[in-house]
Amino acid sequence: MESITGTVSKVKILKMSERPLLFFKLDDVSCLIASHSLNFLADVEDGMRIAVAGEYNSRKQFVVKKYAVIGKTKIMMEFEMMKA
Repeated sequence: MESITGTVSKVKILKMSERPLLFFKLDDVSCLIASHSLNFLADVEDGMRIAVAGEYNSRKQFVVKKYAVIGKTKIMMEFEMMKA
């Protein structure tokens, strides 16, 4: 399993289902995430730094198995804004 760190951009929902399929760019790498994709939508937005672990598929897309937000997640920032 490989790992990549970078800045998220272009988050898109490709397929709506019980486990949505998401596409996003991590710097210049095209990434897909299905497992934990709903959590990913709640935690990450464009411009955030994250670290991902996974493998490349046959189309040279990085299929994410695990991710971690570097710094505060989107939901944490929204919660802090509500308290203030």
